[in-house]
Amino acid sequence: MACVERCRCCADSRRHSSILYNILRSEERAASPAGQGPRREQASRGCPCGSRRRVALRSPQVACKAASAVLVKTLRFVQNVPCFQELPLDEQLLLVRSCWAPLLVLGLAQDRVHFETVESAEPSMLQRILTTRRQGEQPPPREPAPGRPHHGPAGGGPHLPSAGEIQAIKGFLAKCWSLDISTKEYAYLKGTVLFNPDLPGLQCTQYIEGLQREAQQALNEHVRLIHRGDEARFAKLNVVLSLLRSINANVIAELFFRPIIGAVNMDDMLLEMLCAKL
Repeated sequence: MACVERCRCCADSRRHSSILYNILRSEERAASPAGQGPRREQASRGCPCGSRRRVALRSPQVACKAASAVLVKTLRFVQNVPCFQELPLDEQLLLVRSCWAPLLVLGLAQDRVHFETVESAEPSMLQRILTTRRQGEQPPPREPAPGRPHHGPAGGGPHLPSAGEIQAIKGFLAKCWSLDISTKEYAYLKGTVLFNPDLPGLQCTQYIEGLQREAQQALNEHVRLIHRGDEARFAKLNVVLSLLRSINANVIAELFFRPIIGAVNMDDMLLEMLCAKL
């Protein structure tokens, strides 16, 4: 399937290089106003096939160990927030389940964790269907949509992240590093992410909303005090928060935790770590 899509994506570029196409395009440009060619925008776009390629960590033991250490530090940070400890346990777990991935990525940025990926020879969906049918099994389930948690069986096969998903993570890390975010700024950003009042099922909504507002106010006051010459820094830090929305928790779990602990249920692991003294 991927090969078919790649051929379709690249068909235009091959057609654009033909002599007949260039002759017709030159006549069309002469007859049309500048910048209004019907296919001008499409021709300038690159082939999107590369962003769909499946990738895996080049050095999984090193990267996964670093990510696991960051997760422990992240949950320790959460446990040490007094206002968080005042919440009921089910509220704590709901908050952590929803924000562990963005908090982890913020931790990766703070600890300046670098990782490299390589293209994986993951079989296509058609190959997997044909293979399982030969073995008399059911076809494998389709991959979950972005943003939806995957709670499949422990023996299910891996869903390797795409190059585009990894690029989103690396782009976020590069943005944080370019801003040279301080320890206090990271703490206020984490507080803003942790105390999300918009989660369905929360009972202490107003209290949590107030905590998020306090984290934002503290960040703003800190920026105004330390970075007096940079009036746009507070807005830049909020752009960092907006970039976190494009990062999928399933991608983080598959990339950094499946290679070392298998098809773990992240909810169970988070509950165990949250109740433990880290």
